Amino acid sequence: MIINILAGGPVTLLPNLSIYKQEGDIWVGVDRGVLPLLSFEIHPSIAFGDFDSVSDEEMAMIEEHIADLKRYMPEKDETDMELALNWAIKQKPELIRIFGATGGRLDHFLANIQLLVKPLLQDEDTQIEIIDQSNIIYIRGPGNHEIRRNLQFKYVSFIPLTMEITGLTLKGFKYPLKDQHVPMGSTLCISNELINDIGNFLFSKGIIMVVRSKD
Repeated sequence: MIINILAGGPVTLLPNLSIYKQEGDIWVGVDRGVLPLLSFEIHPSIAFGDFDSVSDEEMAMIEEHIADLKRYMPEKDETDMELALNWAIKQKPELIRIFGATGGRLDHFLANIQLLVKPLLQDEDTQIEIIDQSNIIYIRGPGNHEIRRNLQFKYVSFIPLTMEITGLTLKGFKYPLKDQHVPMGSTLCISNELINDIGNFLFSKGIIMVVRSKD
């Protein structure tokens, strides 16, 4: 099962959502992210938010189309996205895709990046990706991870989310590494490229963010 979540970020940064529409997938709207979903004729199964950024007319349309509407007070301890993500993780899908989570306010974007760590901290197998027109972002913990070449998103960057990454090795890349220590703040692993159809990155300690990008 795949759960797709659409947040309220700039619509101009959204990828073509039609390529992600698959039978059996679940769609979730977050706050005003419900509106573009409805405009794309995608009817979310559930929606979360305080909806303080929508007009009365838009709220009436949301209430008309969404049967399972989780509405909260604006004064709360979690963002609307965190509330939606907590629900999604409990469904135990193999993958959660998040759209509409980049652009706009930087505090929301950085918070969304940190939310990617949730399954890892909760010892869950679910993977989460943030996707926009130009990037796919996900995180990984220690281990040996396979990565496949994607001609659309050809650049691959590795960014430490912890104080250091220990023993980073890159195989099948234009710029390989072997047992490299990468501290937080280093730009050593920005804008690499795969030279094989399948590559590997492995490390023994830390949490790393993988960013796949296109120009």
